[in-house]
Amino acid sequence: MNLTNTATDNTAQFFPTLRKKIDEYFKQNNIKPTGNSRLYVKTSILLATFVTLYLCLVFANIPQTWINVVLCIIMGVNFSAIGFNIMHDGAHGSYSKNKYVNECMAYALNLMGGSSFLWKQKHNVSHHSFTNIEGQDDDIDVAPFMRLHLYQKRYWIHRIQHIYGLLLYGFTYLTWIFYNDYAKYFSGKIGDKSILSKMKIDEHIVFWFSKVFYVTVFIILPAFKLGIGTTLIGYLITAFTTGVVIAVVFQLAHVVEPTATSFTTKEAIIAQPIKTDWAIHQIESTANFGTNSKWLSWLLGGLNFQVEHHLFPRISHVHYPKISKIVKETCAEFNVQYKEFPSMMAAVISHLKYLRQIGVA
Repeated sequence: MNLTNTATDNTAQFFPTLRKKIDEYFKQNNIKPTGNSRLYVKTSILLATFVTLYLCLVFANIPQTWINVVLCIIMGVNFSAIGFNIMHDGAHGSYSKNKYVNECMAYALNLMGGSSFLWKQKHNVSHHSFTNIEGQDDDIDVAPFMRLHLYQKRYWIHRIQHIYGLLLYGFTYLTWIFYNDYAKYFSGKIGDKSILSKMKIDEHIVFWFSKVFYVTVFIILPAFKLGIGTTLIGYLITAFTTGVVIAVVFQLAHVVEPTATSFTTKEAIIAQPIKTDWAIHQIESTANFGTNSKWLSWLLGGLNFQVEHHLFPRISHVHYPKISKIVKETCAEFNVQYKEFPSMMAAVISHLKYLRQIGVA
């Protein structure tokens, strides 16, 4: 996406210069920008953990309620980690040089009840191309429950959205799986835009098979073994945890105080083009957090390095810690502000402060 052609000559050279430096980094170190053995080992760990948790919860007959609750919470985190690490890289084509391997990894989302086809349209096209642009970026459309954008309609309830926001995030995974996917599927639209790529016959089959498979494995089968009441309670705990983790991680990247000035609309850009190009807009609308924490980076699939991810989505997250140094240096060279929080908690606090500010603005 080219937001405008009014960027200064100096700014216009920012991304070509950065991209050249990144290309040289991979060439000089003789490494490929896609995933490596570390990613493959992590994939094995996350999938093995998923299978173990499922077997324990459904077939182990653990009598202690509190242990089952803890396992459901851990499974919710595991669901999120599979999405962050496996599905996300696969959907962006950065997991492997082999496109079929990438497609297979992207289908991890279908395992969790979603649709990799719709995700690519929503995330890769809508969100990455039009970050924080109202009517284009579906990730900031939580109306009418929350107001994330100055150009969105404000209701009285938004005055306390910083209080109920995190609780509401817990329901995002459920609405995504059981409502949003179907709304996009039948309407053929994501936000205000028609889906760019039309589904082929095999993609329709995969969509419906995935939905039936998900309900069968996570609700119907456990219900036969554990009873419908126990199954629904356990499922809701897992789904709620997944929703909170996924929503918070993605919100911390774009809906925080330092990125507030990046929010705009398609109409505003047409009426008065902003003096920046795509790469600069990505940096202005994105913030990193907790990048010094190795365990956080491991768990989140590098999504705490969102600046690097938005600039180079086809580079696997395992390389973000290294290339972030190059991005920072180049930003300083071109006087471009690089936004970063020292910890995840600092980003959460900023997010809640922003919710409070935009809720009354």
